[in-house]
Amino acid sequence: MGRWEPNTRERLARAALELFGERGYEQTTVAEIARRAGLTERTYFRHYADKREVLFGGAEALREAFTRAVAEAPASAAPIDVMAAGLVAIAAVFPERGTARQRHSVVGSHPELLERELIKRATLAAAVTEALRARGVPDHAAALAAEAGMAVFKVGYERWIAPAEQRELPDLLRESLSELKAVTAGG
Repeated sequence: MGRWEPNTRERLARAALELFGERGYEQTTVAEIARRAGLTERTYFRHYADKREVLFGGAEALREAFTRAVAEAPASAAPIDVMAAGLVAIAAVFPERGTARQRHSVVGSHPELLERELIKRATLAAAVTEALRARGVPDHAAALAAEAGMAVFKVGYERWIAPAEQRELPDLLRESLSELKAVTAGG
């Protein structure tokens, strides 16, 4: 192994995506990921609990960015506008589009990874619900706004990683939120 280099987590994640793309998720081992990153298997496990967690390592930063934006939104903002602030804040946490596309392809190809993705999204929705409650939003309204925010995020994100898409993630999230508002205003 070479001398220490910065960005260990990012190097491991990049190596994992490369190998998953080349060999497939099931055929890639943690030892191979660590070797590709120029690290040891032991170092891998200092940063990630298991092989699949390398694909979900940014979940904590995503949750922190979202809940911080919710907490810092103006007190007079409606819950759906608070969600908009959170959505824009999380857009800054995402990797570049090519990396996001690779990750989406790997996760979408494996039921266990899709399950993990849904669990992470549900955990994020619960954290956002709690952040809204802390702002004084009633329980049911907080849960509804958080779940609506997750739906807006999912739609905007899937648009962003589409092969021909050129617009930026914050713009697509705002557009998806506007579409949700239009759908609900139709009464």
